[in-house]
Amino acid sequence: MNKKRSYFGTDGVRGKVGEEPITPETVLKLGWAAGRVLGQGSTEHAVILIGKDTRVSGYLLESLLEAGLSAAGVDIRLLGPMPTPAIAYLTRTARARAGIVISASHNPFDDNGIKFFSSEGTKLPDDVELAIEEMMQQPLTTAGPAALGKAWRYEDAGGRYIEFCKSTFPHRLSLEGLKIVVDCANGAAYHIAPLVFSELGAEVVAVANEPDGFNINRTCGSTFPIFLKKTVQAHKADLGLALDGDGDRVIMVDSRGEIVDGDHLLYIIATDRKKSGRLRGGVVGTLMSNLGLEHACATMGVPFKRAAVGDRYVLNMLNEQGWELGGETSGHIICLDRATTGDGIIAALQVLAAMRGSGKTLADLRNGLEIYPQTMINVRMTRRFDVKESPRVQQAIKAVESELADNGRVVLRASGTEPVVRVMVEGRDAAQVERLTRHLADTVKSAAEEAA
Repeated sequence: MNKKRSYFGTDGVRGKVGEEPITPETVLKLGWAAGRVLGQGSTEHAVILIGKDTRVSGYLLESLLEAGLSAAGVDIRLLGPMPTPAIAYLTRTARARAGIVISASHNPFDDNGIKFFSSEGTKLPDDVELAIEEMMQQPLTTAGPAALGKAWRYEDAGGRYIEFCKSTFPHRLSLEGLKIVVDCANGAAYHIAPLVFSELGAEVVAVANEPDGFNINRTCGSTFPIFLKKTVQAHKADLGLALDGDGDRVIMVDSRGEIVDGDHLLYIIATDRKKSGRLRGGVVGTLMSNLGLEHACATMGVPFKRAAVGDRYVLNMLNEQGWELGGETSGHIICLDRATTGDGIIAALQVLAAMRGSGKTLADLRNGLEIYPQTMINVRMTRRFDVKESPRVQQAIKAVESELADNGRVVLRASGTEPVVRVMVEGRDAAQVERLTRHLADTVKSAAEEAA
């Protein structure tokens, strides 16, 4: 589909609350349009689930979506605060027509967003999102009084998801004897994550688990791992894990306070599955995944492919290849043999299973991956500049790649959210990487100025 989208981005509809498209009028219309499109072909009332994270604006957006869906003749089941992957799971197991997530993930509290899951617990196909956008151009009409949708609470949604998460951890193993810090990012998993790990036997130190509507992701969670590092060291814990605001990302910290990011997590899970014969196919990373991960996979004889940055693209490539394991450096890890979408809790459980199964510490497993030095410089643009169309930039890239040979790589890409070109170089030699990154960044800047 090449049609231009007015509302949907790569991960639903997102923005600052009170500004388009996250305004009362637009969100009400979005709920109605989604109800009209997703409810088609139903002999009885279609059912759509709504869950949210802990942002104060969630109350407003939940009510608007509920009203729009009801006006379209769709029944609603309200989940309350729940992790994004939980909503995907519950949508599928409840046989609902779709699931709606109200969250802006790792963003600050004043942002929010709305994304949808299909009845299979996967992201909506592009043609369905476009159909919803087209429906939003139509006048909002209300179903007759007898056809309006009803809303009710989904009882024990949290308990069902907790049991599902625990089921992804091997029955023969236990977390007994482990002291684990769980940073909930004051987000959607605050009442879920600590129970999952404690019920599997761990001694849990729960932090950032008191959301007030405004403190989600604030100096905590996967985007602020220094808080987890300090807490692990203060409590002399065996390890720690930090989720993001909607629970689909995880970053871990070992007992020494060393950060275990998404590249490490993928390596640990892939290594464990390769040894046990459970790895189906290869591993999907992104353009930003460290070259050390790619080389480590090659050493194991595991195919490795890079998708564009974004979990949607990782998931698409996994499906295209028929593989099951992929993710991003940010800690968004997808294990398709366990869940239909990225899940921070489940990813952490796969790492813990590798620890318990091997008898090794997280530090031991982490040290198996050599992370190559990586430097990135954001070159700010005053006007649009396509590096692919600049012979000077392309020549400079070839020269850098030639110097790095097989021991490094170069990535230049325009940001999708701000007027900058990201220049990234990585390789085995930190000084060389730093020098080459600055050279490329200077080349991009001067070439852009000449083209202005």
